[in-house]
Amino acid sequence: MGGVAGRIEESRVCAVTASEERKRVVVVGGGVIGLCCAYYIARSGREVVVLERGREDGNNCSSENAGMVVPSHFTPLAAPGVVTQGLKWLLDRESPFYVRPRLSLELMRWGWTFFRHANSRHTAGCAGLLRDLHLASRAAFEELANDIDFGLQQLGLLMLCETDKLLEEEAALAERAREMNLRVEVCDRARLAELDPNIEMQVKGGVWYEQDCHLDPGRFLLGLKGELVRMGGEIRYGCEVTSIADCGVLLEGGEELKGEMIVLAGGAWTPALAKMLKMRVPMQAGKGYSLTLREPRQLPRLCSLLGEAKVAVTPMGSSLRIAGTMEICGNDLSVNERRVQGIIKAACRVFPALSPENFDGLKRWSGLRPCSPDGLPYLGRVPGHENVIVATGHAMMGLSLGPVTGMLVSDLVMGREPSHSLEQLSPGRFS
Repeated sequence: MGGVAGRIEESRVCAVTASEERKRVVVVGGGVIGLCCAYYIARSGREVVVLERGREDGNNCSSENAGMVVPSHFTPLAAPGVVTQGLKWLLDRESPFYVRPRLSLELMRWGWTFFRHANSRHTAGCAGLLRDLHLASRAAFEELANDIDFGLQQLGLLMLCETDKLLEEEAALAERAREMNLRVEVCDRARLAELDPNIEMQVKGGVWYEQDCHLDPGRFLLGLKGELVRMGGEIRYGCEVTSIADCGVLLEGGEELKGEMIVLAGGAWTPALAKMLKMRVPMQAGKGYSLTLREPRQLPRLCSLLGEAKVAVTPMGSSLRIAGTMEICGNDLSVNERRVQGIIKAACRVFPALSPENFDGLKRWSGLRPCSPDGLPYLGRVPGHENVIVATGHAMMGLSLGPVTGMLVSDLVMGREPSHSLEQLSPGRFS
């Protein structure tokens, strides 16, 4: 909204009178990032209202993901070799990566920016920051587990390799991880059997990232909601934001909701929110799928990533969640069964105790990951709107980076110096 009408609308939203309202923080988005932000803001003593566009029992990218906390992921999505591999995968309808052809200037701009950042200089410049953020988040998960039961398992992650070629590449990355003071071990098949003795794996070997963890993301979200409400916070569902000003938002239907600060944590829908402030936040939604097996014949202790297929396998209680794919297809949650079958085939190939029939009739869950073109989150104040903070663009690392994102946003809200530099994460870095 622009011009005179926009100024009138902003003035209407900004008609703040009560000092109590000036202490409120409005968080737009009820996924893991929005809830983590709201939780830590509430812990700092502020009144918090979370606005979620979906239903209370609805779907978002946080609820049924792979549940991994990954200090091992210090390489951003935009990395050397990704573009070449992605072009090869486009020819395979069951591959881990797909871009739906469509006429979109934003998609072309995003792709070009991604291409420019997929180099060794960029990845080297991001590695230390990503490692530190993941480790800080891991420590926060340990603390949160004292109050919320979300099944945190600190057993590490296995990067499993079906070919000698990939094992060699992953061993080189493991050496880089050691240089960054991460605890990592390259494993042959015998060592993998020691780490997870009751599981049959058809692989050449793998890499064990000891500091990685896994948890049940659904239980984590429920726990955060419960703690937030206990601290006096409010979560509202079915809320569509139609206008944003520095001191409040206007909802569909005409309701005004005022607040001292606004946090935009709408995941893949954040670019549309940013446009209300005349700000460009380049983003593409990366759709992923998951399936959850109840009481499989063999249940791993450790979570794992299947290197060639880019499939995540995570034990959650007595269940096994299998997730994967990255589809750049707009904000479309429809299920492509061919790509789901690619996930199933990969899981059954590596874990022969599984069979395709085990997945018949299982719910196919889909979620949209918000992907920035340089593989880094957007985190910081909106230029020209000091009372508006953006927290989005975490791609596949939203759960893993949720707590540290919440703590950093809380620092900004409370006027504290953030615990980590946010320069590389500026929401205005592409504007």
